[in-house]
Amino acid sequence: MSDIQFRPGKKRFYDNTKFPRGFAKSGDFTLSEEEILIFYGDTMVALENGEIHAENSEEKHFLKVLDNPGKAKTKLERTWLKYTQLARGRKRFHTLNGRSKPDSVSEDFSEEVSLVED
Repeated sequence: MSDIQFRPGKKRFYDNTKFPRGFAKSGDFTLSEEEILIFYGDTMVALENGEIHAENSEEKHFLKVLDNPGKAKTKLERTWLKYTQLARGRKRFHTLNGRSKPDSVSEDFSEEVSLVED
């Protein structure tokens, strides 16, 4: 992480509403991604909201990536895009049942019952 020219945040960044147990413990982020979010997340939020202005080329490129995610090339940019997609995007909901009704099971069952009763 020493090659990152991005300025670290003034405070550590946590998202207790979406990731109350931490970024890495959520299972969505690696330890290095968690480290990036904690140290640089505060700066990335401030840049995104326009609270601070970009000071170097890496921060200016980060602002361009926010408008066009396909231009992300650094791990920091990809990690932020991943975070915003998971934190602000829709959650996928998986169920064990694929259908609400079984296919004609009740009809077959009623025929079997009538045969047994005869």
